[in-house]
Formats: sequence, structure tokens, C-alpha cells
Amino acid sequence: MIFLYLIVFIISFIVLILSSNWLIGALIKLAKFLGWKEFVVAFFTMALAGAIPNLSIGLSSVVHRVPQLSFAEIVGGNIVDLTVAIALAALISKKGLALASRTVQGSAIFTLIIAVLPLLLIADGILSQTDGLILILAFIIYIYWLFKKEDRFSKPYNRIKKPLTFKTAFQNIGILIGSIALLLLAAEGIVQSATFFSNNLDYSLVLIGTLIVGLGNAMPEILFGIQAARRHNDWLVIGNVMGSVIIPATLVLGLVAFLCPIKVTNFSPFAIGRVFLIMAAICFLFFLRTGQRVTKKEAVSLLFIYLLFVLAEFLFT
Repeated sequence: MIFLYLIVFIISFIVLILSSNWLIGALIKLAKFLGWKEFVVAFFTMALAGAIPNLSIGLSSVVHRVPQLSFAEIVGGNIVDLTVAIALAALISKKGLALASRTVQGSAIFTLIIAVLPLLLIADGILSQTDGLILILAFIIYIYWLFKKEDRFSKPYNRIKKPLTFKTAFQNIGILIGSIALLLLAAEGIVQSATFFSNNLDYSLVLIGTLIVGLGNAMPEILFGIQAARRHNDWLVIGNVMGSVIIPATLVLGLVAFLCPIKVTNFSPFAIGRVFLIMAAICFLFFLRTGQRVTKKEAVSLLFIYLLFVLAEFLFT
């Protein structure tokens, strides 16, 4: 069984790399055809699709009456997105990630607030149905803000010189859907095999959710960001990461809490994740707001934060 799961893990990783590359090409062409900014396209395609594994794990945890697993993996995934995904993309890019757009700058503030919001709501020991509705409302407020001004999503993407027809647009939609399906399938393979290895090493449910499942679900965002950075599509990188933080932390976690309130009798296993998520969110916002970019030096510091997080989880959980 160990050998079988190892093969599944390797094949899933290869599929992730290939499908993320196909997805980048389809997204860029659709951005041109629709006249939308790359940021919004990335948010509502890659990020929304990337939340499907979070949702499946959340619903499964509700069925099995262990919603704490969903909470743990979303916190862990958010930390990965705000550190590893951003850092690797910035390191791949020649001059770091240039993010001077007002939309990106404003979204960074939303990202910080939303990343921390579930931790504040569960401070009393329970993420109740009311808290779940608050998280869903936070998602609706962000979407309203994002689309409130037309210039945030209607400025054409002009890097593709060849005009696109309806036929080529539908072809790219097919590529997009197929790539997303492969990404989700590959991510599921990674999560399942990683969970199998963790269970055999007898680690806690919280540790599995925060480190293994959270990292597995964040793999599409990481690889998507690397591919986008190679093509100098910084908005795709940041739109994907912000969407991958905001959607699971609001829409998915809100739905899980509404269906099955998340009670935490012993908060100590979540304390490490809580501290490092706040640290990662603050550093991400600070880097973005000061120089309107994430430099390579700042990327290294984000990776260092994640390594400290992993070490702390293994030593103290």
C-alpha cells in the first residue's frame, strides 16, 4: 500500500505541473476575449476551482462530525498561500512581483482581514452558525467591492496580438475546464496519499489537517503561481493567491460552520497556526503596501516564516 500511494503521489504531482501550464494559456486568452483584468479572471477561475477540494473536505468533515479538520486545513492552506505560493512566484520572477494596482492593494487589506477573521470568531471556543453567516457575508462584501467599479475588471488585456473568435474562446473554455478537472484530480491524489502516510506515522488530526492536507490543497496555487510568474503575469499570481485565501476562509468555512458548528475544547493545537497565519498575513500586506511589490529578499523571509511554522508544529503539537 505504501508503494501504491507513493506512485499516486508522484503521478499526481506531474499532472499538476502539466495541467497548470495548460490552464495559464487558456486563462490569458480568455482574459483577452472577455476584456477582463487578469486579477479577476484568476480569482473566479483558478481560486474558485481551487476551493473545491476545501469544500469537499469540509463537507466530509461535517458528515463525520469532525469539522475541526476543515478549520485546520484551511488555516494551514492560507499560511501556505501567503508564504510559499507568493515566495516561489516572486523568486521565479526576474524582479519580484510588481503589484502597483489599486485593486490589488485594496484586495490585500481584505485578504489580511479575512485571513484573521475566522481566528477572531473562534476565540470564544466555537465557530457557530452565526459566525458562519458572518464569514459568508464577508465574502459577499468583498465580491461587491471588487465589481463595484467597472475599471477593476473591464480593462482589456492586450498582450495577445492575434484576435480571438467565439470558436477559439469556446476551445479555450474547454481547455480551462479540462485543466481544472485535472488539477483537482491531481490535488486529491496528493492529499489522499499524504494523509495515508501521516496516519501511518500516527500524527494528530490537527497536524494532518494543518500541514499535510493544507499543503496538498495549496499545491495548485503554488504551481499556478510559478507558471504565471514565468510568463510575467503578476496579476494572475496575486489574484489566484488572494482568491485562494478569501474563498476557503469565508465561503467554505462559513458553510461548514453553518452546517456543523466547530467547537474547540482545547485551543492549544490551533494556537501555532493562529500565530503564524497572522504573522504571514501582516508581512504579506506590509511588503505589498511599502514597495508595491514583493522582492526576492522578502520572498526568502516568507519562506522562512513557513519553515518556522512547520518546525513549530512538529515540536509543539
